[in-house]
Amino acid sequence: MVELGYALSSEEHGPMDLVNNAVRAEEVGFDFASISDHFHPWISQQGNAPFVWSTLGGIAAATDDLDLGVGVTCPIIRIHPAVLAQASATVAAMFEESGQQFYFGVGTGENLNEHVLGDHWPTHHVRLDMLEEAVSVIRKLWTGEMVSHHGDHYTVENAQLFTTPAEDPPICVSAYGDQTAKKAADFGDGFWSVGPQDVVEAFENEGGEGPKFSQLTVCYADSEDEAVETAYEWWPNSILPGQLATELETHTFFEQACQMVEKEDVREADSIVTDPDPQAHVENVREFVDAGYDHVYVHQIGPNQEDFFEFYDENVLPEFR
Repeated sequence: MVELGYALSSEEHGPMDLVNNAVRAEEVGFDFASISDHFHPWISQQGNAPFVWSTLGGIAAATDDLDLGVGVTCPIIRIHPAVLAQASATVAAMFEESGQQFYFGVGTGENLNEHVLGDHWPTHHVRLDMLEEAVSVIRKLWTGEMVSHHGDHYTVENAQLFTTPAEDPPICVSAYGDQTAKKAADFGDGFWSVGPQDVVEAFENEGGEGPKFSQLTVCYADSEDEAVETAYEWWPNSILPGQLATELETHTFFEQACQMVEKEDVREADSIVTDPDPQAHVENVREFVDAGYDHVYVHQIGPNQEDFFEFYDENVLPEFR
């Protein structure tokens, strides 16, 4: 059975709005929420990028039944994995206190967020090797034991966490291609992607187990024309091809690249649902389920979240309850 979630878009909403949206998602019956972890938005129109670990504390205090995942954190450059071990352990303990599940999604990141301290931006295979070592460091620290680690990429000396959850949260590794999906199976407790990527089979064939997350991006409005206009204004970056999203350094570069995107590209894109017909949304969720995902979370583009909540409460969530 699929669990349906709501995407807390840190790029489009301030921290208290994110907390309030999480509360609203719980009220209408979403099973979980996913929150993005960015230092910058992709384009300045989006307007936000609060620190996710502070926001998560607010969500943990404000919700009672909503599970929560970070989708996803890059634990390899901008923040040392030892610090993220402490942050994630604290958040997991907070959610565990009220019986909520925390999922720790991790990935190899984007230059947009990870270059800010002046570190070199490595190629993907190097970042994947760094990610595996970072996850190993995090797992060691989650034991609550004294840890010293001298690896190829990270050093930890005499570090010990005194606040840890009773059970480790699942570490779900992000992947978009078969090779990374196979690697995710080696050291992850689950899988994370965006869109109905056809890579779950590669993850499972390699022995990968655990929850499998993916994001469905929509823009619900009264008409498709209005939805296309909103998506074009707030989220044209999702239409950019290839590896641009991982390589561009600044929101200005993204804005320049997005000049190639036309409104008709948004209307015709498979990556954004702009049709206000409830069946279009239901069918897209089922497409994700058919691709092998058991946790599908929905990102509503733009400021109009309340109409989206009402629409899904009345028309989409009942199809999966």
